[in-house]
Amino acid sequence: MTTPASTASTTAVPEPVRARQGAHRVEGQDAALVLEDGTIYRGTAYGAAGRALGEAVFATGMTGYQETLTDPSYAGQIVVQTSPHIGNTGVNDEDAESRRAWPSGYVVRAASRVVSNWRADGDLGSQLERDGVVGIAGVDTRAITRRLRDAGAMRAGVFSGDALVDDEAMVAAVRESPKMAGRSLAELVSTPEAYTLPAVGEPIGTLAVLDLGVKASTLRFLQEEGFDLAVLPQSATLEEVLAHRPIAAFYSNGPGDPAASDGQVEVLQGLLREDLPFFGICFGNQLLGRALGFGTYKLPFGHRGINQPVLDVATGRVEITSQNHGFAVEAPLHEELSSPAGFGRVEVSHYSLNDEVVEGLRALDIPAFSVQYHPESAAGPNDARHLFGRFRELVLQHRAARGADTTDMQKDA
Repeated sequence: MTTPASTASTTAVPEPVRARQGAHRVEGQDAALVLEDGTIYRGTAYGAAGRALGEAVFATGMTGYQETLTDPSYAGQIVVQTSPHIGNTGVNDEDAESRRAWPSGYVVRAASRVVSNWRADGDLGSQLERDGVVGIAGVDTRAITRRLRDAGAMRAGVFSGDALVDDEAMVAAVRESPKMAGRSLAELVSTPEAYTLPAVGEPIGTLAVLDLGVKASTLRFLQEEGFDLAVLPQSATLEEVLAHRPIAAFYSNGPGDPAASDGQVEVLQGLLREDLPFFGICFGNQLLGRALGFGTYKLPFGHRGINQPVLDVATGRVEITSQNHGFAVEAPLHEELSSPAGFGRVEVSHYSLNDEVVEGLRALDIPAFSVQYHPESAAGPNDARHLFGRFRELVLQHRAARGADTTDMQKDA
């Protein structure tokens, strides 16, 4: 592997356009990772050849690279893996969390050319090529991570093959690419058409799932809690959601800026007014925050990895969680809040022990809660898996309470 060389340029240029070009494989040829601040890291091509533009972010997981790559929340980003060896266990159909790899680009220190796992169906390089993910290997990913921690997540580009041009042109292309703030990306990853999945075991009713970039494991765990799933496109209207006669609603993880998702926020407010129990994860947590009337903001470099400590305020328990988010809900900790949108009392139910970022919300007067992390634990620890069961209990309790209320009303009449 080559030792990374870096150069700096201060060329100032404008912004808009994202591009990913190339599909043929050129492993072993020269490649470059170019950051918005003009830093250039040189290595060798990995996966597809061409040009990939996006936001450079780092993921700290030591395992689970296939789940990371197939997480739709990484759409529009260039993922830097801090773990040095990537590709050792190959790839397989069982561990994929969606239909393809989603990052614009992929950055690794040492790409394994040998697959050593009995479950492997193929090698990672071939999957990257097939899905058009332009990658680079042979760079010091921990040095890149330190730079991103110091300067914050920034626009970047991976260049190889015919796209590897002079430094000034590559820096200019990066600086002309769009910033993540203000971008709506759910439409790139969501299902184009609605579909249904049956409950596993005894069914308790239909759950409306808004697919903002949902992971396969999330759907599986919801099915195992007894929900028949109606999985809907991110563009679904309130009327289209209610047409499935759901007993509850769920918003998934997904990419992009929650401030650019007014349509989904409006639908969620309608669902809350319909008194439907709600559970949201990751992007769904941010959209619940917005629906309740709180703001969101961009984090300096985000939380990405499978070792993020979170405090559950109600129990005092610390959970080690899997996370992938660059935005967060803006709400004060340690106090009972009033929803600016008129949904009653709210509390921050979870927060990060690293930087006190909001990691969960719980409405006290309506049946709704959310978490910022990924309880499906693919990849990651199982500490938060209980939240799927908690949602089931909320739905059953709410249904029982509504039944009792209806009986009382009939008696009063």
